[in-house]
Amino acid sequence: MSRIGKKAIKIPSTVTLDIRPEKVKVMGPKGTLDVKLIKGITLDFKDGILTVKRPNDEQVNKMNHGTVRANINNAVKGVTEGFKKALEIRGIGYRANMQGDKLCLHIGYSHPVIIKPEENSKITCKDATNIIVEGIDKRAVGQTAALIHDARAPEVYKGKGIRYVGEYVPHKEGKRATAAAGGAGGASAAK
Repeated sequence: MSRIGKKAIKIPSTVTLDIRPEKVKVMGPKGTLDVKLIKGITLDFKDGILTVKRPNDEQVNKMNHGTVRANINNAVKGVTEGFKKALEIRGIGYRANMQGDKLCLHIGYSHPVIIKPEENSKITCKDATNIIVEGIDKRAVGQTAALIHDARAPEVYKGKGIRYVGEYVPHKEGKRATAAAGGAGGASAAK
């Protein structure tokens, strides 16, 4: 992680930083985020460039160096551009709709699954099968999208379930396809 930690962060003119010993407050056009600083990691901000520094080359400090730098960079990107994850529902009768700010999923269970978005994230449904999670906090957007995905992960035989747009789901043949092709099971094994 130390290679990531050494990279300087260019702060856009629309973003302001409030650097304190225990945290950094990142304020931009889309909102405000707090990034916790780990003990021993220091920040140097000059001429719109933020540099993250560590006290020595111990393994723990190297890891924390990269982590803090990545968290601050994600916060800067979040308050300027934001983050977005798109999901799609596949399966007969599977659908989603909004109930206020919560997502209601009808995905083959005896009850609807209600998912509340994490703080600093928002869920929208373009239609009954397309869901978009967006927000300024990368962790919150990813966690909310993961909760939706895991409510009914895509299965490998029919491909039914909730998947990220562009996610590859391997497809397996069922027992009948194997038996019809002359596999070890079915009628061919009885001969």
